[in-house]
Amino acid sequence: MAIRINLDVELAKKKMSLTELSERVGVSMTNLSLLKTGKVKAIRFSTLEAICRELDCQPGDILVYEG
Repeated sequence: MAIRINLDVELAKKKMSLTELSERVGVSMTNLSLLKTGKVKAIRFSTLEAICRELDCQPGDILVYEG
């Protein structure tokens, strides 16, 4: 996979659990867990926006292209 997901890194920086993020953004734990492990093919912009809002980060902090 050429896109690496750094959700776990951003969660650690903010000292936030996946459960807390799930509650704040209204996305199921299952979907966030799949995103965190890189097992998703797509992410909605609205979901990415909500995650970035809660973690106070940029989309590029979560999604990294490795060419």
